Amino acid sequence: MPDDAMRHPATGTGQQNAGPPQRKRFYTRAEAAALEDRFAVLLDGKPVLTPAKERLALPTLASAEAVAAEWGAQTEKIDPTTLPLTRILNAALDGVAKTMNEVVTEIVKYASSDLVCYRAGEPASLVKAQADAWDPILAFIEVDTGARFICAEGIVHVAQPETSLAAIRARIDQMVTMDAGGAVALACLDVMTTLTGSALIAITLASNAITLEQAWAAAHVDEDFQMRLWGTDTEAMARRAQRYTEMEAAERLWRLVQG
Repeated sequence: MPDDAMRHPATGTGQQNAGPPQRKRFYTRAEAAALEDRFAVLLDGKPVLTPAKERLALPTLASAEAVAAEWGAQTEKIDPTTLPLTRILNAALDGVAKTMNEVVTEIVKYASSDLVCYRAGEPASLVKAQADAWDPILAFIEVDTGARFICAEGIVHVAQPETSLAAIRARIDQMVTMDAGGAVALACLDVMTTLTGSALIAITLASNAITLEQAWAAAHVDEDFQMRLWGTDTEAMARRAQRYTEMEAAERLWRLVQG
């Protein structure tokens, strides 16, 4: 049944070693279709449900078609690792939609100790790499929202102006409508914030001021510097690739739900 299928794409605990569970594909056709004021994902004509039994529906046809395409691309078994859009949508409808103000608050909390505000004092090459990647983001945020952020050397926390944090919250509220459709967009913004460790990078990316590749590079300036010094770690790079898949899905779904 379609609702049972949705239990597997949701991220679970205790699966790191064995990998996500897989179920045999039980449907022939995956498609998107208008359903009331949204666009639903259908498997053999039946609406798919989230783990909490919410209808898997999106605000635009293009976004629903993209999610349906994930399901259509499954082979003999359903592989949850190849359903990143579905996982974000599950989180949006089952969680974010019910706690939108709290999610916005959490994103603003990232901005209060944002990655791009904590700089190295040396070596000069790292100082320059951080400035090259992060200064344009701070400049965009100031122009876009009026918010100015204080940068500090080292890791000691620096309190940001309350007016700046309020401006970030107002910008998020402007970008995301507080309804069911907006919950999907907010979930995407939350994923992008968490994966980069920076609300300011996520907002700049969502505002089309930088590309996905630039955002990802900005989030990994320090890590890339260390790799240039000491070489790469195969397992770390594999985890990074997995995170990038999630980041790419969040950015793509963000664009698709904008209409």
